[in-house]
Amino acid sequence: MNYGKYKQARNASWQCLIDYRISNLPVKVSQIAKQADIVLLNNSAVNLLSENESGITLMQDDKLYIVYADEQSPQRCRFTIAHELGHIFLGHLFAKNGKGFATTDDAEHSANVFARDLLAPACVLHELHATNAAAIANLCDISLEAATYRAERMAELERRNAFYLHPLERQVKEQFAEFINKEKTYHSRRYGRKNRNSEKLELLEYYYIIFDIMCQ
Repeated sequence: MNYGKYKQARNASWQCLIDYRISNLPVKVSQIAKQADIVLLNNSAVNLLSENESGITLMQDDKLYIVYADEQSPQRCRFTIAHELGHIFLGHLFAKNGKGFATTDDAEHSANVFARDLLAPACVLHELHATNAAAIANLCDISLEAATYRAERMAELERRNAFYLHPLERQVKEQFAEFINKEKTYHSRRYGRKNRNSEKLELLEYYYIIFDIMCQ
């Protein structure tokens, strides 16, 4: 995928977060779909997916439907829905039979970039210092596999300090500001308690040593 299409997908994810007023992690893809008047369907209820399909978008009477393989993990389902939203918001062409989008490598890569950046916005991860796969998976409610790919990209962005160069990303940061501050405060208090407990333990050990010496 060329860089122009990469930027298009990245920018579309930022615009989606802004337009649908997403300001917390994990991103609620069901909320975006509902606001966009897109119906989400469990494949277990409609049985429209083939064995190797995770999701598909259908159009019927000018109404959009995303069918996803709900037997997969919730994290995988969230990524599948975000991927299909990527196809929709990027304006990809439907297949001639109206079932799903015309499959091309560029379209699939673009939808994956959109899904990755929608579910795990880099600027929010950067502000919270969540740059390893485990932290990203936990914070964004995505699979460890998806989080690993995101962590690899985050390492490159951190190395180049490539944040806030685009006005849309700056707007996303502002939109998430309250969430970021709450998370920072929570972790500060949590680790602050751990540090204080460690100090108390060290003090007790010190007094124990003094007492032991006096008793000898």
